[in-house]
Amino acid sequence: MLFSGDVLRRFLGAAATEYAFITPEEPRPCFAVLLGTFAEDALVVSDLAFGRNARTTDPSARAEFAAAIVPRFGSAYENPVRAWWFEPADLLRITRDAEARGLDVLGSLHLHPDWHRLGPECERDRPLSERPTPMDEYVFRAAGWPLNVVCYLERRRGGFYYSLAAWDGDCAPLSLRVHASAEMVGV
Repeated sequence: MLFSGDVLRRFLGAAATEYAFITPEEPRPCFAVLLGTFAEDALVVSDLAFGRNARTTDPSARAEFAAAIVPRFGSAYENPVRAWWFEPADLLRITRDAEARGLDVLGSLHLHPDWHRLGPECERDRPLSERPTPMDEYVFRAAGWPLNVVCYLERRRGGFYYSLAAWDGDCAPLSLRVHASAEMVGV
């Protein structure tokens, strides 16, 4: 999987903005749809699009989450800000726009903050990383997208540090290569 450095920069900027507002009561997710093309030997991510979280606006989304997700993955998911359910109208708009530009929806990219440091005391023994959680695995399989990227972000020593990992729709790891500009590699 080949990943645009610009896409990564845009996502990290949005994720850092959300990160700044995280409190123990509000995890502040960051989620985007990845757009690009299917090449002969790789998925090529060239753009991303953000949308709204239906859990914060749609009563039927909250009801379905309460009925299907909370019993399976725990009471932490009662919080409508934790976990993302992409607003269907936004996903449809993004898909149509991508198709008009000759792109496909390849999958998703979402933030895992260092919630074990920022969240409530009960989260201290459940550190997040760039690996999918059981809830992520459920969503990846249900969505059926060929690409799902998790971005772990933490603040240390006055700066942000991140790691990325890519997973297919069955949660098997994928090779992830981020495009490095000539400036980045000193050429």
